[in-house]
Amino acid sequence: MNEDRVSGNWKQFKGKIREQWGKLTDDDLDVVAGKRDQFIGRIQERQGVAKEEAETQLRDWQQRNPDFRFDE
Repeated sequence: MNEDRVSGNWKQFKGKIREQWGKLTDDDLDVVAGKRDQFIGRIQERQGVAKEEAETQLRDWQQRNPDFRFDE
């Protein structure tokens, strides 16, 4: 996936991400910008959960939003 597509995809899903993880700020999302590992770290930090829980939450969210893909 090219960078433009990831960027557009990320902007489209920011609202849905905020619905799931309301403690994430716009600044958090701008810094993460679609990078999976950084996003998991932000979930851990803001939501106060372990890495495994953050990964589970993200996997469940992605199953509900199959059009979204992170830039690995």
